[in-house]
Amino acid sequence: MTDLDPVIHAQARLRIMAALSGLADGDRMTFPRLQQILDMTAGNLSVHLTKLEQAGYVEVAKSFRGRTPTTSAGLTRRGRVAFEDYTAALRALLEPPKHHPEEG
Repeated sequence: MTDLDPVIHAQARLRIMAALSGLADGDRMTFPRLQQILDMTAGNLSVHLTKLEQAGYVEVAKSFRGRTPTTSAGLTRRGRVAFEDYTAALRALLEPPKHHPEEG
């Protein structure tokens, strides 16, 4: 049985990964939009994004739109693979074991 990735398994980080996994490869979501979708405080979201960034799962980019600073986040390729592995492990954990008639 595969263990669930502890970095992703925390509820807040799982929600972040799920939200970002809906984006196309290379796309990003702005920090305020992610905060709104997840209904998280800025501080809480920032802490969990940092943890995901340190794991190499999320890339956070800071830029400017005109004179306004903008922060956005997106999954890295490694993050996308890690999330796919996590969801596959979770499905395997939740599926009942298959009973084979020849086993008795």
